[in-house]
Amino acid sequence: MNWGVFEGLLSGVNKYSTAFGRVWLSLVFIFRLLVYLVAAERVWSDDHKDFDCNTRQPGCTNVCFDHFFPISHIRLWALQLILVTCPSLLVIMHVAYREAKEQRLREIQGDNYRCIYPNPGKKRGGLWWTYLLSLIFKACVDVVFLYIFYRFYRNYTLPRLVKCELPPCPNVVDCFISRPTEKNIFTLFMVATTCVCVVLNLIEATYLIGKRCHECLEPREGDSRRHSHSSVSHTDPVGTGMQVFHGADYKPPTATIPLPASCPSTLSEDEAHS
Repeated sequence: MNWGVFEGLLSGVNKYSTAFGRVWLSLVFIFRLLVYLVAAERVWSDDHKDFDCNTRQPGCTNVCFDHFFPISHIRLWALQLILVTCPSLLVIMHVAYREAKEQRLREIQGDNYRCIYPNPGKKRGGLWWTYLLSLIFKACVDVVFLYIFYRFYRNYTLPRLVKCELPPCPNVVDCFISRPTEKNIFTLFMVATTCVCVVLNLIEATYLIGKRCHECLEPREGDSRRHSHSSVSHTDPVGTGMQVFHGADYKPPTATIPLPASCPSTLSEDEAHS
Protein backbone atom coordinates (compact mmCIF):
# COMPACT_ATOMS: atom_id res chain seq x y z
CA MET A 1 0.00 0.00 0.00
CA ASN A 2 1.27 3.48 -0.91
CA TRP A 3 1.11 5.24 2.44
CA GLY A 4 2.47 8.49 0.94
CA VAL A 5 -0.54 8.92 -1.33
CA PHE A 6 -2.82 7.92 1.51
CA GLU A 7 -1.27 10.57 3.76
CA GLY A 8 -1.53 13.23 1.06
CA LEU A 9 -5.24 12.58 0.57
CA LEU A 10 -5.99 12.58 4.26
CA SER A 11 -4.08 15.79 4.99
CA GLY A 12 -6.51 17.67 2.74
CA VAL A 13 -9.22 17.33 5.37
CA ASN A 14 -7.16 19.44 7.77
CA LYS A 15 -8.55 22.74 6.43
CA TYR A 16 -12.15 21.54 6.83
CA SER A 17 -11.71 20.38 10.43
CA THR A 18 -12.22 22.11 13.75
CA ALA A 19 -9.41 22.57 16.28
CA PHE A 20 -10.25 19.19 17.82
CA GLY A 21 -10.19 17.60 14.38
CA ARG A 22 -6.73 18.97 13.68
CA VAL A 23 -5.45 17.59 16.97
CA TRP A 24 -6.97 14.20 16.12
CA LEU A 25 -5.38 14.25 12.67
CA SER A 26 -1.96 15.07 14.10
CA LEU A 27 -2.32 12.33 16.68
CA VAL A 28 -3.25 9.76 14.04
CA PHE A 29 -0.32 10.63 11.78
CA ILE A 30 2.41 11.10 14.37
CA PHE A 31 1.56 8.60 17.09
CA ARG A 32 -0.26 5.93 15.13
CA LEU A 33 0.64 5.93 11.45
CA LEU A 34 4.33 6.82 11.80
CA VAL A 35 4.82 4.50 14.77
CA TYR A 36 3.16 1.76 12.77
CA LEU A 37 5.36 2.31 9.71
CA VAL A 38 8.67 2.99 11.41
CA ALA A 39 8.70 0.66 14.42
CA ALA A 40 5.74 -1.69 14.76
CA GLU A 41 6.15 -3.43 11.41
CA ARG A 42 9.77 -4.30 12.18
CA VAL A 43 8.96 -5.60 15.66
CA TRP A 44 6.36 -8.03 14.30
CA SER A 45 8.26 -8.93 11.11
CA ASP A 46 9.79 -12.07 12.66
CA ASP A 47 6.67 -13.03 14.55
CA HIS A 48 6.13 -16.47 13.02
CA LYS A 49 9.76 -17.28 12.31
CA ASP A 50 10.88 -16.81 15.93
CA PHE A 51 7.91 -18.59 17.49
CA ASP A 52 9.72 -21.63 18.93
CA CYS A 53 8.19 -24.76 20.40
CA ASN A 54 10.14 -27.53 22.11
CA THR A 55 9.08 -30.19 19.63
CA ARG A 56 10.00 -31.31 16.15
CA GLN A 57 6.59 -32.66 15.30
CA PRO A 58 5.70 -31.41 11.80
CA GLY A 59 2.85 -28.89 11.85
CA CYS A 60 2.76 -28.49 15.62
CA THR A 61 4.43 -25.07 15.61
CA ASN A 62 2.13 -23.74 12.88
CA VAL A 63 -1.00 -24.97 14.63
CA CYS A 64 0.01 -23.46 17.96
CA PHE A 65 0.95 -20.14 16.38
CA ASP A 66 -2.40 -19.94 14.57
CA HIS A 67 -4.20 -20.71 17.83
CA PHE A 68 -2.51 -18.03 19.92
CA PHE A 69 -2.22 -15.44 17.13
CA PRO A 70 -5.36 -15.75 14.98
CA ILE A 71 -4.83 -12.26 13.54
CA SER A 72 -1.55 -10.41 13.53
CA HIS A 73 -1.33 -7.10 15.36
CA ILE A 74 0.11 -5.46 12.26
CA ARG A 75 -2.77 -6.48 10.02
CA LEU A 76 -5.35 -5.46 12.60
CA TRP A 77 -3.75 -2.04 13.00
CA ALA A 78 -3.55 -1.55 9.23
CA LEU A 79 -7.24 -2.38 8.85
CA GLN A 80 -8.10 -0.12 11.77
CA LEU A 81 -6.18 2.85 10.33
CA ILE A 82 -7.86 2.43 6.95
CA LEU A 83 -11.37 2.29 8.41
CA VAL A 84 -10.71 5.20 10.77
CA THR A 85 -9.39 7.55 8.10
CA CYS A 86 -11.86 6.74 5.31
CA PRO A 87 -14.68 8.91 6.78
CA SER A 88 -12.34 11.91 6.60
CA LEU A 89 -11.98 11.25 2.88
CA LEU A 90 -15.77 11.31 2.57
CA VAL A 91 -15.73 14.87 3.92
CA ILE A 92 -13.25 15.87 1.20
CA MET A 93 -15.42 14.20 -1.43
CA HIS A 94 -18.50 16.06 -0.19
CA VAL A 95 -16.69 19.39 -0.44
CA ALA A 96 -15.45 18.49 -3.93
CA TYR A 97 -19.04 17.64 -4.93
CA ARG A 98 -20.18 21.09 -3.77
CA GLU A 99 -17.43 22.81 -5.72
CA ALA A 100 -18.20 20.81 -8.88
CA LYS A 101 -21.91 21.62 -8.57
CA GLU A 102 -21.11 25.30 -8.14
CA GLN A 103 -18.90 25.26 -11.23
CA ARG A 104 -21.52 23.45 -13.30
CA LEU A 105 -24.24 25.96 -12.38
CA ARG A 106 -21.89 28.85 -13.14
CA GLU A 107 -21.30 27.47 -16.64
CA ILE A 108 -25.00 26.84 -17.30
CA GLN A 109 -26.54 30.07 -15.98
CA GLY A 110 -23.78 32.47 -16.99
CA ASP A 111 -24.48 36.06 -15.96
CA ASN A 112 -27.70 35.05 -14.17
CA TYR A 113 -25.77 32.72 -11.91
CA ARG A 114 -26.69 32.85 -8.23
CA CYS A 115 -24.14 31.40 -5.79
CA ILE A 116 -25.45 28.40 -3.84
CA TYR A 117 -22.37 27.66 -1.73
CA PRO A 118 -20.44 30.88 -0.97
CA ASN A 119 -18.09 28.78 1.12
CA PRO A 120 -18.22 25.10 0.04
CA GLY A 121 -16.15 24.01 3.03
CA LYS A 122 -18.47 25.58 5.59
CA LYS A 123 -20.14 22.90 7.69
CA ARG A 124 -23.80 23.58 6.95
CA GLY A 125 -26.59 21.38 5.70
CA GLY A 126 -25.50 18.01 4.36
CA LEU A 127 -21.81 18.64 5.00
CA TRP A 128 -22.53 19.15 8.70
CA TRP A 129 -24.24 15.77 8.87
CA THR A 130 -21.43 14.13 6.89
CA TYR A 131 -18.83 15.52 9.28
CA LEU A 132 -20.81 14.54 12.39
CA LEU A 133 -21.48 11.01 11.18
CA SER A 134 -17.81 10.61 10.26
CA LEU A 135 -16.85 11.47 13.84
CA ILE A 136 -19.29 8.94 15.26
CA PHE A 137 -18.13 6.27 12.80
CA LYS A 138 -14.46 6.83 13.66
CA ALA A 139 -15.14 6.58 17.37
CA CYS A 140 -17.17 3.38 16.89
CA VAL A 141 -14.44 1.79 14.74
CA ASP A 142 -11.78 2.47 17.37
CA VAL A 143 -13.97 1.07 20.15
CA VAL A 144 -14.71 -2.08 18.13
CA PHE A 145 -11.02 -2.71 17.47
CA LEU A 146 -10.18 -2.15 21.13
CA TYR A 147 -12.69 -4.86 21.96
CA ILE A 148 -11.24 -7.19 19.29
CA PHE A 149 -7.73 -6.77 20.67
CA TYR A 150 -8.99 -7.39 24.18
CA ARG A 151 -10.77 -10.60 23.13
CA PHE A 152 -7.80 -12.00 21.22
CA TYR A 153 -5.07 -10.85 23.61
CA ARG A 154 -6.24 -10.67 27.20
CA ASN A 155 -5.33 -7.34 28.87
CA TYR A 156 -3.61 -6.34 25.62
CA THR A 157 -0.44 -8.19 26.67
CA LEU A 158 1.48 -11.19 25.37
CA PRO A 159 2.89 -13.88 27.66
CA ARG A 160 6.47 -15.02 27.43
CA LEU A 161 5.51 -18.70 27.42
CA VAL A 162 2.39 -20.47 26.13
CA LYS A 163 1.49 -24.14 26.46
CA CYS A 164 -0.07 -25.90 23.51
CA GLU A 165 -1.60 -29.37 23.31
CA LEU A 166 -3.43 -29.16 20.01
CA PRO A 167 -3.03 -31.96 17.47
CA PRO A 168 -0.69 -32.89 15.84
CA CYS A 169 1.41 -32.02 18.90
CA PRO A 170 2.30 -35.31 20.66
CA ASN A 171 1.83 -33.81 24.16
CA VAL A 172 1.76 -30.49 25.97
CA VAL A 173 4.55 -28.43 24.43
CA ASP A 174 6.05 -25.13 25.51
CA CYS A 175 6.16 -22.34 22.94
CA PHE A 176 8.14 -19.12 23.30
CA ILE A 177 7.13 -15.77 21.81
CA SER A 178 9.72 -13.51 20.25
CA ARG A 179 10.36 -10.18 22.04
CA PRO A 180 7.19 -10.15 24.19
CA THR A 181 8.19 -7.12 26.30
CA GLU A 182 8.79 -4.90 23.28
CA LYS A 183 5.54 -6.03 21.70
CA ASN A 184 3.63 -5.32 24.89
CA ILE A 185 5.02 -1.79 25.04
CA PHE A 186 3.97 -1.04 21.46
CA THR A 187 0.56 -2.63 22.01
CA LEU A 188 -0.19 -0.57 25.11
CA PHE A 189 1.04 2.57 23.35
CA MET A 190 -1.30 2.00 20.42
CA VAL A 191 -4.18 1.24 22.78
CA ALA A 192 -3.56 4.47 24.71
CA THR A 193 -3.45 6.60 21.55
CA THR A 194 -6.63 4.93 20.30
CA CYS A 195 -8.42 5.84 23.54
CA VAL A 196 -7.28 9.45 23.21
CA CYS A 197 -8.58 9.54 19.63
CA VAL A 198 -11.97 8.23 20.76
CA VAL A 199 -12.19 10.95 23.42
CA LEU A 200 -11.26 13.65 20.87
CA ASN A 201 -13.93 12.41 18.46
CA LEU A 202 -16.60 12.51 21.16
CA ILE A 203 -15.51 15.99 22.28
CA GLU A 204 -15.62 17.29 18.70
CA ALA A 205 -19.04 15.77 18.10
CA THR A 206 -20.34 17.38 21.30
CA TYR A 207 -18.83 20.70 20.25
CA LEU A 208 -20.51 20.57 16.83
CA ILE A 209 -23.92 19.70 18.28
CA GLY A 210 -23.66 22.36 20.98
CA LYS A 211 -22.58 25.03 18.50
CA ARG A 212 -25.40 24.12 16.15
CA CYS A 213 -27.99 24.29 18.95
CA HIS A 214 -26.65 27.70 19.99
CA GLU A 215 -26.92 28.98 16.43
CA CYS A 216 -30.50 27.73 16.17
CA LEU A 217 -31.54 29.36 19.45
CA GLU A 218 -29.77 32.68 18.78
CA PRO A 219 -32.19 33.95 16.06
CA ARG A 220 -35.17 33.22 18.32
CA GLU A 221 -33.62 35.25 21.12
CA GLY A 222 -32.95 38.09 18.68
CA ASP A 223 -36.56 38.06 17.48
CA SER A 224 -37.89 38.14 21.04
CA ARG A 225 -35.62 41.08 21.88
CA ARG A 226 -36.71 43.01 18.81
CA HIS A 227 -40.36 42.29 19.63
CA SER A 228 -40.02 43.52 23.21
CA HIS A 229 -38.10 46.62 22.04
CA SER A 230 -40.78 47.51 19.49
CA SER A 231 -43.57 47.12 22.09
CA VAL A 232 -41.76 49.42 24.51
CA SER A 233 -41.17 51.99 21.78
CA HIS A 234 -44.86 51.92 20.86
CA THR A 235 -46.17 52.52 24.38
CA ASP A 236 -43.36 54.71 25.70
CA PRO A 237 -41.35 56.58 23.05
CA VAL A 238 -38.32 57.20 25.24
CA GLY A 239 -38.93 54.68 27.98
CA THR A 240 -39.40 57.32 30.76
CA GLY A 241 -42.82 56.54 32.05
CA MET A 242 -44.80 58.31 29.32
CA GLN A 243 -42.83 61.53 29.88
CA VAL A 244 -41.64 63.22 26.73
CA PHE A 245 -38.65 65.54 27.07
CA HIS A 246 -37.88 68.28 24.60
CA GLY A 247 -34.91 70.51 24.01
CA ALA A 248 -34.03 73.54 26.15
CA ASP A 249 -35.18 75.98 23.47
CA TYR A 250 -38.56 74.35 23.08
CA LYS A 251 -41.53 76.72 23.56
CA PRO A 252 -44.96 75.22 24.12
CA PRO A 253 -47.64 76.47 21.73
CA THR A 254 -49.99 79.14 23.11
CA ALA A 255 -53.53 79.86 22.01
CA THR A 256 -56.02 82.55 22.97
CA ILE A 257 -59.58 81.47 23.63
CA PRO A 258 -62.02 84.13 22.41
CA LEU A 259 -64.79 85.12 24.79
CA PRO A 260 -68.41 84.97 23.66
CA ALA A 261 -69.99 88.26 22.53
CA SER A 262 -72.71 88.09 25.17
CA CYS A 263 -70.17 87.77 27.95
CA PRO A 264 -68.89 91.17 29.22
CA SER A 265 -65.18 91.61 29.55
CA THR A 266 -65.42 93.29 33.01
CA LEU A 267 -67.90 93.11 35.88
CA SER A 268 -69.90 96.13 37.01
CA GLU A 269 -69.54 97.48 40.57
CA ASP A 270 -73.03 96.24 41.57
CA GLU A 271 -72.26 92.71 40.28
CA ALA A 272 -68.90 92.79 42.04
CA HIS A 273 -70.48 93.54 45.43
CA SER A 274 -73.34 91.08 44.93
